[in-house]
Amino acid sequence: MTTSPLLGLLLDVDGPIASPVTRSIAIPSIARDLAMLANAGNPVIFNTGRSDAFIAEQVVPPLLAAGLEPVAPVWAICEKGAVWAAIDQDGLGEVFVDLDLAMPADFAADMRAYVEEHFDEFAFFDGTKRAMVSVEQHVHVASDDYLEAQPRFDAHAHDTLAARGFGTVREGDERPDAAGRVHWRIDPTIISTDIESVRLGKDLGAERAVALLAERGIRPQHWRTMGDSRGDYRMADWLAERGESVRHVDVRPAEGIPATAYPVLTAGELIHDEAGAVFLSRWAEASRRGDLADDE
Repeated sequence: MTTSPLLGLLLDVDGPIASPVTRSIAIPSIARDLAMLANAGNPVIFNTGRSDAFIAEQVVPPLLAAGLEPVAPVWAICEKGAVWAAIDQDGLGEVFVDLDLAMPADFAADMRAYVEEHFDEFAFFDGTKRAMVSVEQHVHVASDDYLEAQPRFDAHAHDTLAARGFGTVREGDERPDAAGRVHWRIDPTIISTDIESVRLGKDLGAERAVALLAERGIRPQHWRTMGDSRGDYRMADWLAERGESVRHVDVRPAEGIPATAYPVLTAGELIHDEAGAVFLSRWAEASRRGDLADDE
């Protein structure tokens, strides 16, 4: 039996849900509206580069405190599609990992040692990742200072992978291996760098999301995706390409809004989680009404 809820939400976490400053859900209405939407049967899927540990610590408790019900359809797809788990009233469920997409363990160990010895002034090594290798800006470090230092770490990551015979890509700059292949992506964000398989991405997260919903017989009538970077558009791209009704919310449009086959929504002068909160409130009200007439 297939159910067709009004909305399916596919949400980046850092930016639209969690504050990039506090790295937590800082606006109370966000958790309340997410719980309300899920309790009404609208699937809520977090599609993030974050680890499952981050979701368990920073996202799940506010949802539970907001009254998330036992059968609410909520999932976390972490590390850009490599890791996933359901969320229910007991918290984060069994965690699944696609080990074929994981970084080599010796490379991860080298990066941890490099950060501790040479980069600890700016960032920490995220030991909770199961497939990716990530470093993240310390909260107490000024953004400008971190962003100035970030290319130094990224260059070291490339050199370390190249020494192992791997090809890399960073923001379109491909440096293939001797056979012309690119294996790993070095992906800088405003607060971190992720090093990951080139097969990972928000589009893979979207594909996993649809598969998880299909297992429960859920097919949303409309999709809303939300993020703060160009990479987040890939989840809406994937949905649109398979014929789904989708609109994407960009909570940091200053980076530039690309041409798309679907509408892109913004919140005027509001950005990050303040913008995310506005749209979640609109969608919660639309779910109560049973239509999307005023969700833009």
